[in-house]
Amino acid sequence: MKRVARLPGRRCYNAGVNFAKTLAVAENVERVRERIQGAARRAGRADEVTLVAVTKSVPPERIAEAYRAGVRHFGENRVQEFDDKRSLLALPAATWHMVGHVQTNKARRAVELFDRVDSLDSLRLAEKLAAAAQALGRALPVLIQVHLGEEETKHGVEPADLGPLVEHIARLDGLSLEGLMTIPPYLEPAERARPYFRRLRELAEEIDRRRFPRVAMKALSMGMSHDFEIAIEEGATQVRLGTALFGPRPAPR
Repeated sequence: MKRVARLPGRRCYNAGVNFAKTLAVAENVERVRERIQGAARRAGRADEVTLVAVTKSVPPERIAEAYRAGVRHFGENRVQEFDDKRSLLALPAATWHMVGHVQTNKARRAVELFDRVDSLDSLRLAEKLAAAAQALGRALPVLIQVHLGEEETKHGVEPADLGPLVEHIARLDGLSLEGLMTIPPYLEPAERARPYFRRLRELAEEIDRRRFPRVAMKALSMGMSHDFEIAIEEGATQVRLGTALFGPRPAPR
């Protein structure tokens, strides 16, 4: 693979952070995969858990390290940040997930940039994404983000509103609804997050029982760097990890 070069005039990611103090990304990937497999074994699971490397504020050269270590799924939180750095990345087999809140005025650009949106949180956004996907002649895979905590800063659909939203999305051409996502409160110890993960799995099972047309609850995106093993034990099919792979995120400049 060609070495990724930083172009002049581009945003400088993680300026001032000494990544030499962290383990090489490849070592982190190996350790994380071992922990994923261990959690799956404890839960008696034989299915594969997808590792999504969250690359918010991560420079392209570090992302390329993860790619060389075998990571193929990457998640970005902001449309504009990924738009700024995507030209610096040459990762032909990568799948790019939008995992952060999408403003409706950026829905079309999100569809152009990402392979899937894992953070759909309203009917209005669903309609915008569907229209953009149809205009581009594609069916966009999406997950609904469910708000299970009491944090006002977190986005997501309330559980009581989930069924009606699924029913509407099922009728939208341009979208393929494949599952649910959640971000529980940051809790210590991580075991305290277990009820949130269990609840998301139960919601997915309820939707499956209702047999909505063109809807398959085959993906549960839950679990981050501090609690992903608990999430896997409760049924996560995707875990979203940033710090565990790339080290601590720097404070905003």
